[in-house]
Amino acid sequence: MPIDDLEALTVAWTPPPGAFDASPAGRMAARHGISSARALAERAAADPAWYWAAGMADLGIPWMRPYNSVVDLSRGVEYPRFFAGGLLNWADFAVDRWVREGRGGARAVWWEGDDGATLTLTYAELKARVDAAAGAMRGFGVGVGDVVALLLPMVPEAIATVLAAAKIGAVVMPLFSGYGAQAVRARLEDSGARLLVTCDAFPRRGRPVPLKQVADDAVHDLPDLTAVLVVRRLGADVPMTPGRDHWWHEACAAAEPVEQAEPMPSDAPCLLLYTSGSTGRPKGCVHTHAGLPFKVALEARHAMGVDETSAMLWLTDMGWIMGSFVITAALTNGGTAVFFEGVPDWPEPDRLWAVAERSATTVLGVSPTVVRALMAHGPSWPDRHDLPALRAIGSTGEPWNIEPWHWCAEHVGKDRVPVVNISGGTEVGGSLLCGSVYLPVKPASFTGPPLGVRADVVDEAGRPVRGEIGELVVRSVWPGMTKGFWRDDERYLEAYWRRFPGIWHHGDLAYVDADGYWYLLGRSDDTIKVAGKRLGPAEVESLLVADDRVVEAAAIGVPDEVKGEALVCFVVLHAGEDADAAVDGLRDVVTAALGKAMAPRAIHVVDALPKTRNGKILRRVARASYIGSPPGDLTSIEDAAVLERWPRADIIQVG
Repeated sequence: MPIDDLEALTVAWTPPPGAFDASPAGRMAARHGISSARALAERAAADPAWYWAAGMADLGIPWMRPYNSVVDLSRGVEYPRFFAGGLLNWADFAVDRWVREGRGGARAVWWEGDDGATLTLTYAELKARVDAAAGAMRGFGVGVGDVVALLLPMVPEAIATVLAAAKIGAVVMPLFSGYGAQAVRARLEDSGARLLVTCDAFPRRGRPVPLKQVADDAVHDLPDLTAVLVVRRLGADVPMTPGRDHWWHEACAAAEPVEQAEPMPSDAPCLLLYTSGSTGRPKGCVHTHAGLPFKVALEARHAMGVDETSAMLWLTDMGWIMGSFVITAALTNGGTAVFFEGVPDWPEPDRLWAVAERSATTVLGVSPTVVRALMAHGPSWPDRHDLPALRAIGSTGEPWNIEPWHWCAEHVGKDRVPVVNISGGTEVGGSLLCGSVYLPVKPASFTGPPLGVRADVVDEAGRPVRGEIGELVVRSVWPGMTKGFWRDDERYLEAYWRRFPGIWHHGDLAYVDADGYWYLLGRSDDTIKVAGKRLGPAEVESLLVADDRVVEAAAIGVPDEVKGEALVCFVVLHAGEDADAAVDGLRDVVTAALGKAMAPRAIHVVDALPKTRNGKILRRVARASYIGSPPGDLTSIEDAAVLERWPRADIIQVG
């Protein structure tokens, strides 16, 4: 939306009196003699090392050997070592310690499948599954530093796989369950994975997805892979290659359980998350035992109020960072990880709200794209679910438009809980901007950087700016930031450290208003420059989705001989809307708001936008398909058939 409209926004939710004092962050602050949220934020910003140490103690994470220093920068700011000298293990502090502390009977996992099947696991039951899986992995020769690939939907075995690998010092690599064989194989080859965990098939919208077939096509003749463990999810009749393929349940039952976690150095890798780029091969982000699992758990605790009474549900896939986010945010805090295998609108448009209600979810994670899609079904679907346990709505994936934000706050949150925005990325291991459950909220905003993170907004020369659009950067290091790219240090340095030496350049456009609220306006590489003026796609898209005729929208810039770039928009309309009339009306809306110089060259009505399964609009793909240039990596797209129907520019000169 236009910057003037952002400045006109007012507070839409105010916490009740005493919210900070009652929150986990407030309770920790009180123990350190800090009496207000502002004072805590100032202390954390002035001395991040103090905050990380205090947060580690607040989480109660057990160390197998104490650390010597909070942060070691001897290798340079690009390669910090957090909690140097210490030994610990993610599986130990996420699961085992709760059993040791007498909470083995507490609810650890609540799961619902696409087909309506449900399962609940206590911490003791989850530990038994993790121990057995760890034993099975060791039985197949997996050890410290080896990569275990995970190609599963959101099922309990995915949680067991992640933590079992960590328990024996291996590195787990979650893969998107919608990948084709080529995408899976590329990541298996790049990582050198020793073992793959998959399933026979899983249901999606009531139809089976043959995942074992994808796995078979991907692993053929891979020299490093020694075994494939197959979870029996649907009982499908699948081929099992002798010597290579083994049923998960049989391997776990026959294994010697691993009851004690392997003591691991704080900076030892435990998680390898691939993120797709616009060009080149995918980037493997390396995360460590005292990195992402700690940072995410602390952030969830201090921003979203997650503790042992909480249950977190995030609509995601194990291949995206939010799958690992839920595991560590919920379990490291002693709460419940709610895993939902299905989709939000099947078999009815209230499926997500119903699952949240049945599971007594306290923190419900969505994306703006999902909310926009569910809005199209009308408010009666969320209105029938009171969600009495809900304390916060989490949001990530992309910037909000104002109208969907209000709809979500009113009809899902019932205007009684905050919408807590978080934004980071696979390489961040948490967020660089977030909201909180104890500070006032403006629509679509962030209250600022999370505690201990020194984020800033700068112009093209690296100078701090306020009241204008700039680049999001970070002037400090933080636990959770990737240790680098898998076997590719140069690419890591080029991606984040070369634009502004010594400062992390994230690649997002951001804006800080006069009241200190932060907004994200899209990726820098999605920026549209019309006649020298920089225009964020979210600004245009907010104008479009505010119109009652529009379900969702995407805006791109295309080459223009006169202006440098011209604005082109794509819209999905509500059923029954007249396309020609809508295009004319929407062009007038954008032109009136942004001026004649920004008038769209074209507005195209489409039946769907190219998106990832977790709802991110792939603007670079939309642009490439429109102008006929190479689209880059397409492995994360949910439905490639969208591109077969995509409009093409009549005349575009690229270069």
